[in-house]
Amino acid sequence: MPDSVDASEQMIEGWTKQLQQTAARYQAMAERMQGQTVTERSKDGSVEVTVDAKGLLKNLVLADSAAGKKMADVSAEVMRLVQRAQARIPELLQQAAAETVGGDETTETLVADAQRTFPAPPAEEPAESASDRVRRFLPEDAEETGAPAPPPARPASPPASPPPPQQQRRRRSSSDDDDDFGGSILH
Repeated sequence: MPDSVDASEQMIEGWTKQLQQTAARYQAMAERMQGQTVTERSKDGSVEVTVDAKGLLKNLVLADSAAGKKMADVSAEVMRLVQRAQARIPELLQQAAAETVGGDETTETLVADAQRTFPAPPAEEPAESASDRVRRFLPEDAEETGAPAPPPARPASPPASPPPPQQQRRRRSSSDDDDDFGGSILH
């Protein structure tokens, strides 16, 4: 029976050592990811964003050339760049895992979670600023574009009853001024 106790102790020691080594590799992966950042820059260089491994915006740089753009276009560019930078995080995680832990089921789960959290951005469409869009809200806007103007709106049928008369506002008496909720403090 002593042999079975010794064998059990050796088996437990082996498991413990293996768990400690695995924990150390995952700790190394976590430390490596902690310092990682991703930077993306707009095509014209007017906007640059940096996110950390958690996807949080760490730096935003707007070049002087961004001052001439519409703020709606600049903010949309910032959001596109943040999403593009975040979408690169699963790739960084996979690389760090391959170099520290290796490929196993746990790292595959971590990478899959990161891919769900930071999905690939939608395909980029050609940038169209608000000034490039055609407005068709008012009849004179339709005339500018050559489109026929919509017919004028017809008034609705007359109301069944006249609107209720407005109530006269009561004037405050001097006794109303003695409460704590407003009014003159001077008498």
